[in-house]
Amino acid sequence: MSVIESFPLGDFAVSWKVADSISSDSTRRVLACYRALQNCTHSFKEAILDTVPTYLSVTVYFKETADIDESVCSVDSFLRELDIAALAEKEKSGTGSVTEIPVEYTGPDLKRVADIHGLSVEEVIEKHSGADYQVAMIGFKPHFPYLIGLPADLETPRLETPRTSVPAGAVAVGGAQTGIYPEVSPGGWNLLGMTDPELLKTLSPGDRVRFRPTDRNQGESLCL
Repeated sequence: MSVIESFPLGDFAVSWKVADSISSDSTRRVLACYRALQNCTHSFKEAILDTVPTYLSVTVYFKETADIDESVCSVDSFLRELDIAALAEKEKSGTGSVTEIPVEYTGPDLKRVADIHGLSVEEVIEKHSGADYQVAMIGFKPHFPYLIGLPADLETPRLETPRTSVPAGAVAVGGAQTGIYPEVSPGGWNLLGMTDPELLKTLSPGDRVRFRPTDRNQGESLCL
């Protein structure tokens, strides 16, 4: 299976879907296509303004000065001719860098997550910080990393009523994902702790992430 389908996003962007469900395999497929476009030397590169990976697709934004029809056709042919499965297999070796993120696990939803799963707070911290994560994409806000790799027994529904204000640097889980809020914003994910939001500026799709509990995890919960 290569490209599943493509569809326009306005007049100057097209999204190519290369996977049909969110998984580590899907992320590898998307990143393989993203890297192939980033590294290729084809003439259509002159027409590309930006390339953005998502969970299931790669979106290409074209310059307004480009010949859109010709450029879209060229990118489409390039992606459909890729051996995406073989390229995705190489992604298993983990070419992305590893970023260690210190977390003060004192979030207001830490006990809620523990109670939902029948775990202690300490077990939630141990499981969350013991997993290996990968940046699948950046979105929602600039520098907000969507991380795959959350242990299945920590998958937690979003809050029924989202908060109107989540602090910058909040580390959270929502469904099967972990993310970090880069700035103050509304949000409905479960807040587990806090980190330095400046660290997020170094993350890119494909990078590996590990969380490290700090020695302040017995302090008071963050205030909202």
